[in-house]
Amino acid sequence: MKIATFNINGIKARINALPDWLREREPDVALLQEIKTVDEAFPREVFEDMGYNVEVHGQKSFNGVAILSKLPLEDVQRGLPGDEDDDHARWIEATVIGEKPIRVCGLYLPNGNPVPGPKYDYKLAWMERLYHRAKDLLAAEEPALMAGDYNIIPQPEDAAYPDKWREDALFRLESRTAWRRVVNLGLTDAFRAIHQGPDHYSFWDYQAGAWNRNDGIRIDHFLMTPQCADLLLDCQIDAEIRGREKPSDHVPVWVDLAA
Repeated sequence: MKIATFNINGIKARINALPDWLREREPDVALLQEIKTVDEAFPREVFEDMGYNVEVHGQKSFNGVAILSKLPLEDVQRGLPGDEDDDHARWIEATVIGEKPIRVCGLYLPNGNPVPGPKYDYKLAWMERLYHRAKDLLAAEEPALMAGDYNIIPQPEDAAYPDKWREDALFRLESRTAWRRVVNLGLTDAFRAIHQGPDHYSFWDYQAGAWNRNDGIRIDHFLMTPQCADLLLDCQIDAEIRGREKPSDHVPVWVDLAA
């Protein structure tokens, strides 16, 4: 089973690029972030015609997550538990019914800038809720993953120029500590289970020629329960997508599972 995560930075802007990539890579499941549209305006028929089941948790103009799956989906849930007043569309999860059922959680973690301030407070509070959801997934002792745009640079090697990110919400010590707290519950960073070392990035800013200078960061991640990590065959970043016409500032990351 091939599962991908892709922050598309607006479904309207990527209405040609996304289907093109789906046809090339043929993922069984694609977790999308920043669709930037309400549910009823999402062009679901485009993807249904490609054989995908579509589940959306949208929001007008910003945020928004979705699941595209060629396999049946069960028990779809929208919104990260822990704060009934949080109206940001940043979390969607479902069970993919393949050879082995996989619980997939698609997420768009808050950016948190500027620091300090209420946006950073919201980011850290959201990560606390993520910690508790991860604990519940682990307690179930079933194959599960949480994937998406985490807006977290885990380690210095995950940035081309880490020093310039020191006081950014993506790399501040409090952010990385919150990330490590989640991972240390017993989750596996799928990409780092396969690849080591620097020069592996999933995001290049639109500004200052970041793509041409390879001034990137790795902020799109798969975290897996042990039962899911046991199924991991491969994990790759499709970096070359960033150089195509009308790209997102993120690129797809995908895993291949023995499921």
